[in-house]
Amino acid sequence: MSELLSVIIPSRNEPYISQTVDDILKNAVEDIEVIVILDGCWLKPEEISKDKRVRYLHYAESKGMRNGINMGVALARGEYIMKCDAHCSFSKGYDEVLKKDCKDNWVVVPRRYPLNPVDWKQEERKDTKYPIDYEYIDPDDLHGVEWRQRRDDRKDIMLDETMTAQGSCWFTTKKHFENFGGLDEESYGSFFLEFQEISFKTWLSGGKVMVNKNTSYCHWHKSQGRGYSLKPGERDFAVAFIKKWRENKAWDKQTVPFEDMINRFKPIPGWE
Repeated sequence: MSELLSVIIPSRNEPYISQTVDDILKNAVEDIEVIVILDGCWLKPEEISKDKRVRYLHYAESKGMRNGINMGVALARGEYIMKCDAHCSFSKGYDEVLKKDCKDNWVVVPRRYPLNPVDWKQEERKDTKYPIDYEYIDPDDLHGVEWRQRRDDRKDIMLDETMTAQGSCWFTTKKHFENFGGLDEESYGSFFLEFQEISFKTWLSGGKVMVNKNTSYCHWHKSQGRGYSLKPGERDFAVAFIKKWRENKAWDKQTVPFEDMINRFKPIPGWE
């Protein structure tokens, strides 16, 4: 029997949650379970999956995305975990591909495309933004920024290092997630800079963040009707803390200097 993958989906008033769950189940080719966190919301009866591989965790009041992910991982029975947003579709066999190339201290992201949620297919675009394979960190507030030049320069490298990622989908071992202590709600708040926290904890403890271009997913980038939203001052609170990484003072398990991560990827746009 193959090693179990546990897919964690934090959800708050998401209109496409049932389509996302069905897509994950349909396109997996190995053993899988899905854990949906209903964060201060509930579903219509027709939106609840009857598949025995799906479990729901319901909070009467919202506790935030970081809390939901941590609780989902705590409930997970799989050796591997994958977090994804509640508005994503996946290529066939994504689970097999991601498990094949994931070491114990890696976090892996698939190649990302835009999703047309109405037709449930990849959105047709005329610009050159997609696919998104790489992101770098902004020098001011350390959030992730699309890195198109690195994508073009390294287009033939199918499994490659990326500085950070968006956070709408990521894959790792449950052991690695537990080793870096999960997500820190107290220091960062409910959800802002989720993947920057993950990528820093991974790179700066000797691991790697990788993009696997051999598989992909489509993500709906919402411009309105967001399920999760920042409370007043929460963004500034998270940014103030994450800047401590630059001084190597953010995490007691750090073993690699912040400067080493910067030097690994330079030249980086905006960084001297």
